Amino acid sequence: MSQIHEFIEPRVIARLKALPFHSRMPMLGSVTGMHRSPHRGSSLEFAEYRKYVPGDDTRRLDWRAYGRSDRYYIKEFEADTNLRLCLVVDTSGSMNFSNGGQTKLEFARRLAGTLAYLAAQQGDAIGLYCAGKQFDKQISPKRNAAHLRVVLDELAIMEAKGETGLSQALHEAAERIRQRALVVVISDLFVETKELSDCFQHLRFRKHDAVVFHLLEQSEIGFEFDRPMRFNDLEGGAPVLADPSIVAGEYRKAVQQYLTDLKSIMRDAAVDYQRLSLDQHYGDVLAKFLLERAPKRK
Repeated sequence: MSQIHEFIEPRVIARLKALPFHSRMPMLGSVTGMHRSPHRGSSLEFAEYRKYVPGDDTRRLDWRAYGRSDRYYIKEFEADTNLRLCLVVDTSGSMNFSNGGQTKLEFARRLAGTLAYLAAQQGDAIGLYCAGKQFDKQISPKRNAAHLRVVLDELAIMEAKGETGLSQALHEAAERIRQRALVVVISDLFVETKELSDCFQHLRFRKHDAVVFHLLEQSEIGFEFDRPMRFNDLEGGAPVLADPSIVAGEYRKAVQQYLTDLKSIMRDAAVDYQRLSLDQHYGDVLAKFLLERAPKRK
């Protein structure tokens, strides 16, 4: 790998490449692939019977069913297709937060880059949306090696600064991606919950399979500070001097309400929600994610 793509680690790729990348719902693609399609085709996996109508391919008639019922039935099969993986990466200033090691953006870059590489290896299309008001980029999904390079190059240079543009990016992705897609959002979700609800309901209405990797550190939840401190707004707001002994209780109460509301939003919009902290290894996170999405054997 080139130096600029050092966030793609060969040892992690080698570990994960045996785990196919699946969507939870049928996809619409332009080429034969490994994902279920809502259209019927002629793959090896039987789907259902339907009554014969003039013009149907008689080679698909089930003569055993005819012998039992004296009626003509056509055998239909699941058609396999490729998916569109659309990565939405938050590039607001708050993604510069770190726990003393890597920042949220660096963690997001590793997640997004590895998913893009894995999807490209199995013949899927990849797109990228950078969700920041000062760093806004849209790359439509395509499926070829040159396009993967474009996506990885953009991931390598993206910066976290300014206010979030996540809501706008999600609404635009929902409308611009014409066929259903797997939309993976990587963000700390510092957005009003009403806005988030509207975004994810929009994605659901457009029949996209939505995934959220929520980067939230324990220090952002527990607010475990023991002396007055100046808190800087990484998205450009004025700094705030606060005494934790006075505000900690209300802060924790507000965070817990936010997490409760968020859980409800994700459930109602059928979002695959994954909450992460920066001390987790992204390879472990992705292995668990891919295993959970593997089709269950009947």
